[in-house]
Amino acid sequence: MTHPFLFHSQTQDGFCLSQGLAQVTLRTQSQGIEKVYLRHEPDNEEYLVEMQPIESVGALKQWRASFALNSDRDVTQYVFKVLTEDGQYWLDARGVQKRMPGSEYHFKYNAKHQPPAWVKEQVFYQIFPDRFCNGNPDISVKDGEYTVKNGTRPVVAKAWGEAVDTGSGYGGCEFYGGDLAGIASKLDYLQTLGVSALYLNPIFTAPSNHKYDTTDYLTVDLHLGTNQEFAELTQALHQRDMKVILDAVFNHTSCEHPWLDRGGKGDNGAYHHSDSPYRDYYFFDGDTKNYIGWKGIENLPVLNFAHQAVRDYIYQGEDAVIRHWLKAPYQIDGWRFDVIHMLGEGEGAYNNAHYVQAFRQATKAENPQAYVLGEHFFEATKWLQGEQEDGSMNYYGFAHPVRALLAQQDIAYDPITIDGCEFVEWLNEARAKVPWLNQLSQLNQLDSHDTARFITLLNQHQGYMEIALGLLFTYVGTPCLYYGTEVGLAGGQDPDNRRCFPWEQVDTSPWFGYVQRLIQLRTTHPCLQQGAILFLAIEKDHFAFTRQLGEECTLVVVNLANHTQPISLPFWQTGISAGQLTPMMEQRAPLAISEEMCMEIAPESISVWMVDAK
Repeated sequence: MTHPFLFHSQTQDGFCLSQGLAQVTLRTQSQGIEKVYLRHEPDNEEYLVEMQPIESVGALKQWRASFALNSDRDVTQYVFKVLTEDGQYWLDARGVQKRMPGSEYHFKYNAKHQPPAWVKEQVFYQIFPDRFCNGNPDISVKDGEYTVKNGTRPVVAKAWGEAVDTGSGYGGCEFYGGDLAGIASKLDYLQTLGVSALYLNPIFTAPSNHKYDTTDYLTVDLHLGTNQEFAELTQALHQRDMKVILDAVFNHTSCEHPWLDRGGKGDNGAYHHSDSPYRDYYFFDGDTKNYIGWKGIENLPVLNFAHQAVRDYIYQGEDAVIRHWLKAPYQIDGWRFDVIHMLGEGEGAYNNAHYVQAFRQATKAENPQAYVLGEHFFEATKWLQGEQEDGSMNYYGFAHPVRALLAQQDIAYDPITIDGCEFVEWLNEARAKVPWLNQLSQLNQLDSHDTARFITLLNQHQGYMEIALGLLFTYVGTPCLYYGTEVGLAGGQDPDNRRCFPWEQVDTSPWFGYVQRLIQLRTTHPCLQQGAILFLAIEKDHFAFTRQLGEECTLVVVNLANHTQPISLPFWQTGISAGQLTPMMEQRAPLAISEEMCMEIAPESISVWMVDAK
């Protein structure tokens, strides 16, 4: 059965605040619509506000209503009920429904807690410091300089570009010499690429190369540089109008952290002294040496946030870690909180929401415009309602569905097959549960230091990689490139996904120019940063959507089939009935806009068009 066309933009085009009221606009087909209601629950009871028609042009009609935001909670939810000639339909944040939807899918607006406006305008670039660039060989780890794994494994210094050891299980012990000086030396390169914000994996003192095993939260690891060098790096970035966020590993420390001191280097570490003042900083089993480690890993003992000293050190104290790096001379622009959903009081992450909110409050107290980003490998809906995180690493709502569609693998590398219809359904369902402004601040990635490189998952399939990159820069959310993606850097599962950046390939890689053009497209068109998304076509082997903000509109068409095919587009739904489409990523002639369009799209490709309306 064909549903009526119903669409609500959550941008300024369809939602705005006026004289203390929310003014909401709905776009529908002009024929067959009898009445339209906006449904909301100001006191947990249903209220239906009849919407009034305000404009009718061609096949479209606009309806408007105003209502008061909820006064008893931060998030206001609303949904639309539409009466037609053949019955009733509902529009929620997923799309058109035949019956009243559950509240989790209602449109959401958080009046009190909103992400920083700058986030959605950025193109982030994730750097794993040891593998990006060696700018100061004098501070690089020396072969056998110290031991890790409870003194059983000497560290290994490797030549730049040498193969990563993927079979021994000791990938965290290999060092290639990347450092802060190397990052600083490549700022011109990053700006030429178009990057505007950096996300750095941990840089604080730690024995491993990945540094998720912190031993000192207030000191940059000596093999990466100094605190002064980091201050100079942040200042250089800010002078270029670039941002930087750091990785915060507060759920657990290294077992070599002085508080626990498994190696026995000090005289009052909790591991060897049951009467240690730090004993209750962790979760020990009575007077034994048994303690809770992250996912059972003894090298990563979990912190106990029920202890006031832990809270004071991490976020409550005036110079607590979270606050320290947000202050001068560093003034970082936000935190990416590692495994933030797991921290709390004990194995069950008891009181997690309380502590995530506390992290947010400490961050915003130092800089209200700082970005609070949470790491979640799976669905993060309850952390994304505004009062906890600004955004998450959007595995569930972007990376997972894109991987399933194009690589036929889930996040555990098990086989999965979905078609274009199921892909769009996944995207819509994930987006619908989150307030619009938080959707825009989700950090979208194809891959990261925790996943195999996407180009490797695709077995170097050029067409699918172009589709994936195209979606990264045109879909709702803030794009983040994992270092080296722009030159086609390959890599399997951790640690193979952390290969050295192949600087010799920059000038010859066909991917650099493609990524650079996508970044330029993204950064020069606000509709791709914050425009509403409208799917014009959803079929098993293709789909198409627009991103629209005011008069600006971009069309994205994806053909999954292995043959060229005509794709029909009901362009009248955009409200644009005349003008032309200009291709942005391929050499072909512009197309005239008509209410019902049909365009030929090459096999296994993505096509991006700018709309020039008349």
